[in-house]
Amino acid sequence: MTTTSSTTQGAAPPLLSARALTKRYGDVTALNALSLDIHAGEVFCLLGANGAGKTTTISLFLNFVPPTSGEARVCGIDVTRDPIGSKRHIAYIPETVMLYRNLTGLENLEYFASLATNRTFDRDELVGYLVDAGLRADQVDQRIGGYSKGMRQKVGIAIASAKRADVLLLDEPTSGLDPKASNEFSELIGRLRERGAAVLMATHDLFRAKESGTRVGIMKHGTMVAELQTADIGHADLERLYLEHMRD
Repeated sequence: MTTTSSTTQGAAPPLLSARALTKRYGDVTALNALSLDIHAGEVFCLLGANGAGKTTTISLFLNFVPPTSGEARVCGIDVTRDPIGSKRHIAYIPETVMLYRNLTGLENLEYFASLATNRTFDRDELVGYLVDAGLRADQVDQRIGGYSKGMRQKVGIAIASAKRADVLLLDEPTSGLDPKASNEFSELIGRLRERGAAVLMATHDLFRAKESGTRVGIMKHGTMVAELQTADIGHADLERLYLEHMRD
């Protein structure tokens, strides 16, 4: 089951767009001519083994690495021509959210949100973002050094909410989380999607991709080999299709 077309939603332009996006390192093709549109309110999950091209895709949208050819756009902005402008619309949550361990959750949010928006926030507003992201009110003044991974991910979501990011780029955000924390994270992503964000998530977790995603794409050796709507496929069928594509 292979497809190269993306679902369109009315006349609204996509918030994330790739056109023949390619990245090579010498003779190795890390990403091969990816074309993809992700609209407001969509969660697109990239599935694939290590080295499939998932992280490369996210790195190209972030302009961490330049493309060999093709283009990546965020909210219509070419990320190579205007990397600063494109990043204003993005929140990036990696596998491990990097925060200042000696600062509290509230202090981290205040610092990063102010840096991203060039505005000041009052305490009630900051606490509101953190509580909305799933932290308890009694946890916001605790130092990050005492937070679990799931709690740090919630601070990352709070930063994205305070920034009012149109696009979320997530690289293995639920890796290492226990089932409860992973489920809570998926619920947070769902709420941001309902607010109109476009989400691109790289993950190994087929169950979470089915539960969180509106679409999934299976990648192998840098190529998108299948793309489908999660509403059209069950967990068992998704696993079967994935394993079929992973066979050499």
